Amino acid sequence: MNSAVPPLSPSQGKPVQDGWILIVDDHPLFCDALELTMRSVVPGAPVRTTHKLADAIALVAAEGPPSLIVLDLNLPDVSGLEGAISLRRAAERAALIIVSSLTDNRIISAAFAAGVDGFVPKHSARTVLEEAVRVIETGQTFHPPCYAAPDAEGAASVDAVDRLSNLTAQQARILELICEGKLNKQIAYDLSIAETTVKAHVTAIMRKLGVQSRTQAVLVAQEARFATILPDA
Repeated sequence: MNSAVPPLSPSQGKPVQDGWILIVDDHPLFCDALELTMRSVVPGAPVRTTHKLADAIALVAAEGPPSLIVLDLNLPDVSGLEGAISLRRAAERAALIIVSSLTDNRIISAAFAAGVDGFVPKHSARTVLEEAVRVIETGQTFHPPCYAAPDAEGAASVDAVDRLSNLTAQQARILELICEGKLNKQIAYDLSIAETTVKAHVTAIMRKLGVQSRTQAVLVAQEARFATILPDA
């Protein structure tokens, strides 16, 4: 019996055959395996690979957004969901699949709150990744079989990630500096922008986070970091 999966066809969801595919993983053997899988699942689509988030962002800027991004959470220059959030900002319409060895429900929930379309554990069979691509093409999200919705305690962390994912890259950088305790004047100096521009960004940050003060904004950021921190391997 032939167990090969037939090629994908375009749909009303996120058709991946319409563009190129970007794989971001710092393990060469696994990255090669992902590339072979994607060439089989989406025949004819150009596939590019990179091992760092910075290189992935540069590639998207140079070649335009891909139709599909396959991303590992733990990279040399970033960990947690920062990579997913950054790539989602850089390629808003791309299908985004996390392939990770981390299968904690809290991390998976936070990933979906950050805007990913699918989450596939690294120990999965190739057919699971193929299924994830098919499901996403129909406009749905793909949840791994091991996933369970978060309880009330975990929901707070997921909500924090959801709100933070709405920030622009500049706003995220400013919030990071706020978390370091820096004042608007110091932030303006660090980013080489006007202090009035910083004030406008801070106002927008608090509006998007649904908070009334800088302290509350810091607490939201801390809650999100708690949700996306990577456990020691």
